[in-house]
Amino acid sequence: MCGVFGIRAPDRDVARVAYFGLFALQHRGQESAGIAVSDAGRLTVLRDMGLVAQVFSEQTLHGLQGDIAIGHTRYSTTGSTHWANAQPLVHHGRARTVALGHNGNLTNAEDLRAELADDGVTVSTTSDSELIAALIANDPAPLPEAVGNTLERIEGATTVVAVAEGRLLGFRDEYGFRPLALGRLGDDWVLASESCALDLVGAEHERDVRPGELVSIDGELESHQLAEPAQRASCLFEFIYLARPDSRLDSEEVYAARVRMGEALAREAPVEADLVMPVPDSGTPAAIGFARASGITFGEGLIKNRYVGRTFIQPDQGLREQGIKLKFNPLAEVAGKRVVVVDDSIVRGTTMRQLVAMLRDAGATEVHIRVSSPPIVSPCFYGIDFGDDRQLVAAGQTIEETRRQIGATTLAHLSLEGVQQATSRPGSEFCRACFTQEYPTRVPAGRTLAKLRFEPAAV
Repeated sequence: MCGVFGIRAPDRDVARVAYFGLFALQHRGQESAGIAVSDAGRLTVLRDMGLVAQVFSEQTLHGLQGDIAIGHTRYSTTGSTHWANAQPLVHHGRARTVALGHNGNLTNAEDLRAELADDGVTVSTTSDSELIAALIANDPAPLPEAVGNTLERIEGATTVVAVAEGRLLGFRDEYGFRPLALGRLGDDWVLASESCALDLVGAEHERDVRPGELVSIDGELESHQLAEPAQRASCLFEFIYLARPDSRLDSEEVYAARVRMGEALAREAPVEADLVMPVPDSGTPAAIGFARASGITFGEGLIKNRYVGRTFIQPDQGLREQGIKLKFNPLAEVAGKRVVVVDDSIVRGTTMRQLVAMLRDAGATEVHIRVSSPPIVSPCFYGIDFGDDRQLVAAGQTIEETRRQIGATTLAHLSLEGVQQATSRPGSEFCRACFTQEYPTRVPAGRTLAKLRFEPAAV
């Protein structure tokens, strides 16, 4: 996941604009947040652990003056949840200094770290993101060529906003795994992981940065098509879960696609029940579609505490044993009813098992689980934190075995074809490896990618 944002606007408070842009992208990462500003080439960076509102204040924003700002919200897939890995990262190289925010995951990070070490380049973090900055910063070629050389050397998912040589940069890998939107705020240019961030700051969505494209902004926008995609491979899970429902991905509204997924799910897996309810919030659009297509009453059977996980204060052991009750609480409406619980996905199965038990304790007579995506059976190596199929409840299990494991009355998933039709785009344009085990790039041997593989304790 991760959220990235960038703006070049000499006459605006760019740090403040970036702050609000990151606010709209908070769903993409809650571990740390940061903003880097460039003032006539002089960089100032503030990053820390926590949410955007915890990291920044009026006082700290006032100290971030410049004409370019980039920002980042982190969800870690390589490297520990530690301040040193918070972004934007800065690398001072032999050719230039680069400040960078990255969304994605590199699959050849071990090789790149070794190559940089052989070249006498030291990296100071355990994140794969610094490797991208180091490659660009130490390449003596002109900046666009240095970015192109870097894209040729890295493998995996790379969506980046960066500052180098007084320019705002945005680029994507040639497969386009992770999104990057380009917008206009008056005469100024804005980059963001999702269009919802452009909406919040009042920018008009011009287009998406193309796979393999570099946009370089210093007053005017320059476009460099650095790599031609052999195969388009946008992440299908962005449509299912990752993106905010009010965003648009390749001109398609995410919310509408998720409602269509729910409608298709009702047609593919009908059930006799009294109430359709979502697992809030990500399951809500599909639950609305399921209720609409099935004619079953829609209701909120679960209330979500939206502030869980947004504090550094940890529960004591007694509260910890309450488990999922810290996050969800059932309503009395479910008592005596046959309920259909709609969610976007089941990954590890732990949450769903606890939810089923909670609803039965609240008096539900039947708990039917409907999932608006196929079973997740294979790891993701492109920016989602399940890099090992041992973490996946559906890997190596039948749907009936999973149903018994979570304790549901029935369990059904939407077919891959149903998901694909809901996006209004062909399957050939997507990475669907977590559902199909078919990867568009080379993946690590053994199909595992340890998140903490560069931590000292792992050596």
